[in-house]
Amino acid sequence: MSMTALKGNTAFQARSLFRSLLRQASQFAAYNFREYAKRRTRDAFREHHGEVEERRIQELVQKGLKELHVMKVGFARDSPLQYADQEER
Repeated sequence: MSMTALKGNTAFQARSLFRSLLRQASQFAAYNFREYAKRRTRDAFREHHGEVEERRIQELVQKGLKELHVMKVGFARDSPLQYADQEER
């Protein structure tokens, strides 16, 4: 595999992660959580926009995936369905 293909794949991963983070952030019902998550995502990607070292980029992508997971878990806890389950107990 050529180096150009690897860079293209990394760029695709980064864009995909960016879109996923913004999409997940928009799921928060609370305005403050929603806007904070979107702002934090945009700021983090802007901060590391010029990164060229492949290893560092992969570390940042992994960190972003962890953040996405945290947001998904947080959204699940913020879900109205969770509150309905607690009321039944």
